[in-house]
Parts: sequence; structure tokens; C-alpha cells
Amino acid sequence: MLHGILTNRIPEPPIALAGHPDTLAGEVVYGALLTAKGRMVADQKTFWLGANEAEGLGLDVSSAGRAAVLAHFARFLPPRMARVQDLERRVALLTAVGAEARQAVAGAFGTAPEAGCALLDGGPLAGGVLLAKGVEQVVSWDIWVGADRLDEARRRIVEQGAVPVSPEVWETLRVEAGFPRFGVDMDGSTIPVEAGLVDRAFDHDKGCYTGQEVIVRIRHRGRVNWRLRALRFQSAEAAPGDQLFEPDAGGKVRGRVTSVVQSPRFGQVVGLGYVRREVEPPATLRLGSGAGPPVAVTVAPPEQP
Repeated sequence: MLHGILTNRIPEPPIALAGHPDTLAGEVVYGALLTAKGRMVADQKTFWLGANEAEGLGLDVSSAGRAAVLAHFARFLPPRMARVQDLERRVALLTAVGAEARQAVAGAFGTAPEAGCALLDGGPLAGGVLLAKGVEQVVSWDIWVGADRLDEARRRIVEQGAVPVSPEVWETLRVEAGFPRFGVDMDGSTIPVEAGLVDRAFDHDKGCYTGQEVIVRIRHRGRVNWRLRALRFQSAEAAPGDQLFEPDAGGKVRGRVTSVVQSPRFGQVVGLGYVRREVEPPATLRLGSGAGPPVAVTVAPPEQP
């Protein structure tokens, strides 16, 4: 059932590691759900919650896309052939991020997969843990546990030197890395080609899925009018929703800002936003008007400093 809805392939069931009967190695596959018109319902990551279909497949979906995904499933998944459970209250997530994250995760749980995921002691629905390599743009590991074990998991990772940080820190890291967030840089009007997801969120050989015709037509015979770009504002005050203009007094609108953070990595204000396809990076637009502060436009993710 999921094969006909998700844009990427379904991961293979996990397999036991030699010499470690309580540890299963599996995959994490990034993809999206689309409407018939090729617009996003949400992006998501898919992984197995256990060794076989009895435990089921888990989908990691942003809070902003949760309601739309559940409604999408109610419409397209026949209840006699597939059953959906909302695990929001049963499963909790911690994310370890940074150069020493892998060492901390391995110290707390005995392993930290270089790629994909590891299911320990049956996984989070059976009282165990699921450890997954995080998004490729940010060095991170996701730690999935039963909600009743969240405090224990947090204690174990802190004992290994991890320091709790605010969600704003993660927001800064993901914007610096050029990774779009659903509900902020993407929504129900976004075609995933615009957000640069076509090379990492799609299996172009998997067969039919909802919205495929639109994506194939754009990929082979068409183009989109907007593309997600990395933006550098230097010291200018910018905010999501601000418009970007051609650099002259009568300049036309050529873009809009979706994310803004103060970046320690780049030493200035940086962000993400959508820019007209005619604006080829590297380029310069103006913030707020054709005479406003200059904004450097680069590809997303941004170039290394």
C-alpha cells in the first residue's frame, strides 16, 4: 500500500548482525507524499519498527504535516489491507548533533550506525531503541524510544557528555546546511522539485506513485518557476515572508524569504528562500525593494565558508 503513495522505495526489512542477536541493521529512506497534482502532503523518513510486518513500518513526519498525512492515509489506504497508528504518544525522539554525537550515542547505547538504523532489543515499541543516522546535511543521530523511556534515554546520552540545547540551535544548523523544513520552507503548495528534493527523495525506477506523472513531466520535459536557494543577508534585518527584488529602483519581485537565522558558521545572517528560475546563482538581489540591502543568492545547501 505504501509503495503506491510514497515517492521513494520502501526499505528492506532489517537483518540481524552477526554475533549480535539483539541488534538489527536496517535502512532509513527519505521521501515524500504527494497529491495527484504533484504538490506535497509532507516529506517523511521510512524505517522498520521491528524485524517484520508484525511491528510495521514507521514514518517520521513533521508536526506541521501530521494532520495532512493522517488524512491522506484515511483516503488512500484501504483499511482491510493496511492499518495506520498514530504513535505520537507512544514513541519519543531525541536527536544528538555535532562532531562528537556519534561517540556519545555509541557510549550510551553500544552502537551508532554509520548509515541507516539499528534496532536494539526489539525496537521502541518493544521497550528497546531505534538509532538512526540523521539528515545527511547535518551530522546527527536520531534516538527513538518508548515515551516511558524518554527520561532514561536522555540521562544516558547526557552522561556521555551531550548537552541539552534549544530547538533554535537545531534550526540554525539546518538552515546553515540548506535543508528545507516542512511547514516553514515547504507546504501544501510546494512541488518537491522546487525545494530541490528530486534527487534525494525519489526513486525514479520504483513504478507508479501518486503524483508521479507531474514529477516525470517536469523532470524530462518541463521546469519549475521557483527554486529553493541559500541566501546571505550580511547584517541586514530579514524575516520570513520578506520579498526579494531585482537590484534597481523599479526592480521586479524575484523571490521570497522562508527561513532566517543568525549564523555563527558564516558570521552573518543567512536564510533560505525561493527565487525565480531566471536568477542563476551566484547572484545578488535586494531585500524589501530594488534599492534595499543586497542579498547574495547561492545554491542550497550553501557553499562551505
